[in-house]
Amino acid sequence: MTTIQVLGTDCPRCAAMYENARRAAEAAHLECRIEKVTDIEKIMAYDVLMTPALVIDGKVRVSGRVPSAEEIRAMLGQVLSDKSGAGPRASEGSLV
Repeated sequence: MTTIQVLGTDCPRCAAMYENARRAAEAAHLECRIEKVTDIEKIMAYDVLMTPALVIDGKVRVSGRVPSAEEIRAMLGQVLSDKSGAGPRASEGSLV
């Protein structure tokens, strides 16, 4: 299962990122867990300098800005593609 974490102090921008992540997962029909991480020590463990930050499956994807739901959906698509081992097709410019 995919895990999405929103790192931040529960400010309005953090709330907006959480909502965008929720909408993106719903639009992608993705079963996932979405968490708010407000503990400063846990946030520091990700080595982010600015919040809010978006973490998908343990990897920081965005820090210091609020991506749109569409942008997050694209990130989720890439993560799922990477998990399935499906890289770019030859017609998309990969070397074969």
